[in-house]
Amino acid sequence: MTGDQAATVVVRDLGQPETPVLGADGGWTLVEMRGDRSCVSVVAAGERTARPIARTGRPNGVAVDAFGRCWVADTDPPALVRIPRGGDPEVLLTEAAGAPLLFPNDLQFGPDGFLYLTDSGILLDDWAPGGALRSDWRHARCNGRVLRIDPRTLIATCLDDGLQFVNGLAFSPDGAYLYVNEMMTGDIHRYAGLQRGTFSSRETVANVIIPDPEGGFRGPDGMAFSVDGRLWITVFGQGDVTVVDPDHGVIQRVRTLGAYPTNCAFGSTGERRLYVTEAELGQLESHDVGVDGAPIHLGET
Repeated sequence: MTGDQAATVVVRDLGQPETPVLGADGGWTLVEMRGDRSCVSVVAAGERTARPIARTGRPNGVAVDAFGRCWVADTDPPALVRIPRGGDPEVLLTEAAGAPLLFPNDLQFGPDGFLYLTDSGILLDDWAPGGALRSDWRHARCNGRVLRIDPRTLIATCLDDGLQFVNGLAFSPDGAYLYVNEMMTGDIHRYAGLQRGTFSSRETVANVIIPDPEGGFRGPDGMAFSVDGRLWITVFGQGDVTVVDPDHGVIQRVRTLGAYPTNCAFGSTGERRLYVTEAELGQLESHDVGVDGAPIHLGET
């Protein structure tokens, strides 16, 4: 495991942050899930504090499109929410592909311009009643789904279901594959056919969990690709970013400053740094990883 000596703290005092999104100006957009915050926040380039721009129910993930609109996966109540630049949040979907949304988790625009959303498949109150993870989480019944949404019509298609708390998603740099993970199993899956619009069956390429003899909860959360085709995966409860070569499995682990990394994104081209939202310490931290990130898609319509 690589040590944390190359890590720096960029922003402190965040309320359970998730999903850092780099802006064209070098600033960041992220969500804060903690109940007293429950907001989408921005960090201006060069600044070290976050400024809330909109409050929603419990935002879990955010994607920013080419027009500066924030698309938010909200878990309480479950919904896909859009926030226009300088405007108020609007609920777009509470159900998709013939079923209600249960736990919208992570979302990204794909190279095809569609919005991809993971629904973990269990209501927040059933997963963490009273705000605390249920003690029998191993036996929780989840019907996690991977959804493809047309941002113009909001028509949704279910690409896969039956996943055990599906969480993060990412697109390979060549645009050929969609990757997702299952938090409860630790498995990393991919689907071929993104360029054709017809997706293959789920293929498992790696598992990122280090067995815990004490049985503590841990599992993959958000993830991002570097330009060289490696997949960087925050592992919540394990205190690391696990690096996967899709053809060879786990090849490296980068220790985070806290035990609960939630998501990650690469900095500006040339920085060669990975930015990680970490919920235990409530911060955005930066790691020198020696490689830049793959391009992020903006869903231009």
